Formats: sequence, C-alpha cells, structure tokens
Amino acid sequence: MHLGSIVAPLLKWSAGNARDLPWRWTRDPYAIWVSEIMLQQTQVKTVIPYGQRWMKQLPDIASLAAADEDTVIKLWEGLGYYSRARNLQKAAKRIRDKFGGRFPRDLAGVLALSGVGRYTGGATCSIAFTQPEPLAAGHFASCPSYTSDAPDQKPCVALGWPSVIHLQRCLTPPLPH
Repeated sequence: MHLGSIVAPLLKWSAGNARDLPWRWTRDPYAIWVSEIMLQQTQVKTVIPYGQRWMKQLPDIASLAAADEDTVIKLWEGLGYYSRARNLQKAAKRIRDKFGGRFPRDLAGVLALSGVGRYTGGATCSIAFTQPEPLAAGHFASCPSYTSDAPDQKPCVALGWPSVIHLQRCLTPPLPH
C-alpha cells in the first residue's frame, strides 16, 4: 500500500464521521490536556459531562494548582484511576512553578508533566498548537478499512512504525487559528 493513496480518503472519511466533541472546538491546551487525561481508560460519553463540570470548577491551570486535593478528587469521582487526577494537579503545580503558569508549547515540555505519555502529549500539541506530532490510538491500525472494501488490506501497523508516523503527519493538516 502506498501511504499517499490513503491520505485523502482518510481525511474525507474523518470529515464525515468525526463526532462533535467539546474539546475539538478549543485551542486551550489546558482544556485539551484535561480531556485527553480523562479519556484515558474512559468512554467518551462518560467524559463529556465530567469534562464540562471540571472546566466550570477548575477553568485553568492556576485554579487546578491552587485547589485542595479533596476538590480535585471529588470532581474526578466516578471516573476511576484517581492517580490521573492527582497527576493533573501535580502537573498543574509544575506548570505554575516551572513555566510561569503557561502550558508548555513543545512536546518535550508536555511529556515532562506527570501522567503524560506519548499519545496524550502528541494529541495536546497537535490540537492546541497545530504541531504535526504523531499519535496512535489502537483504532489507527484499522485505517485502511476506512478507505477500502478490499479484504487484503493490511493494518497500518504492519507497515512499520516509521510509516505510521509518516502517515499521521500527512493526516495532520494545519488547523485554522
């Protein structure tokens, strides 16, 4: 499979099938980061009301860093994996103390935050700062099936990680500011 041959069909498929999610309509790295952390091990339909409540109570890095842990845990209650909430607050304090309260704009800075891995860091940088950072969720391996009915299509991961990264960079067009 030639990677260039599936970029346009995948973008077309995405345009017609992407869900309307609150965090897709902002460039606020804090809101995007919080949603990405909440989405770890949690279904989208569950995250939406939690994310909305969180953003009303803790709308920015400063409010999260200053909140008492009980407030943070109470807002997280029901999502499980409470270390995610504690890591969010730990990272917010680091951003406040080490970055002057400004969310890091580069992948290395985002990856240095507690609880942030390659996918979350790449997603945050891609969405908030329109950086072509590759990320791969489990469903990405199925990308050829979105563009073809041919039964012999191999998953993208069969092409090797460098090819997956190249394809994802092709699929990350600059977003309007």
